Amino acid sequence: MLDISDVCGFADYFVICSADSGRQMDAICQDMDKELTGEGATLFHREGTIDSGWVLLDFGDVIIHVFSPLQREYYRLDQMWEKATPVVRIQ
Repeated sequence: MLDISDVCGFADYFVICSADSGRQMDAICQDMDKELTGEGATLFHREGTIDSGWVLLDFGDVIIHVFSPLQREYYRLDQMWEKATPVVRIQ
């Protein structure tokens, strides 16, 4: 999770994660949506597909990116937002 509030104006946090299969990607997206909406967050927009290898869940101040390993390596959002402050990193 990256705190991007000091480097952009459209969100406060990016959550960037990888899923090793389409089934895992779908499960992550469903669980994130269920848990966050259960806490009162609103899913404003969902973009991408499991087949594309990148799904974006836009909860306003928190944007979640779920990547296949290949797409995560290709887009390298971690490096693109290197000026952001890391909040949590799990490997």
